[in-house]
Amino acid sequence: MTGIRRFGDFWPYYLQQHARPGTRALHYAGTSLVIILAIATPLTGRWWMVVALPLAGYGFAWVGHSLVERNRPATFRHPLWSLRADFMMWHRFLTGGIKRDLARAGVNPDGTVDPARRIVA
Repeated sequence: MTGIRRFGDFWPYYLQQHARPGTRALHYAGTSLVIILAIATPLTGRWWMVVALPLAGYGFAWVGHSLVERNRPATFRHPLWSLRADFMMWHRFLTGGIKRDLARAGVNPDGTVDPARRIVA
């Protein structure tokens, strides 16, 4: 990715790659399920649920990218930043800050990205 050398540069790109509300909703569902499984696993002693963690997280996300956003997940180029950004996006959604972050990244409420502000990878 040209010009993306730190997470602060990656975050707006990540948000642009998740411009459509349906994509974000699938991410939120997957991340919520991951957190539930991560808490439930040691509480129930059903350690097999650990296998479901990446399936839940990536499964929902990749469906969103394939069917809704129609783009390639950023995970393939920046897996750790993408994981961090996924939890950050989920947190910002829950705390009410995601709309402001999306606007700063050039993502319009209708799920489009301002062409003048699009970050090309």
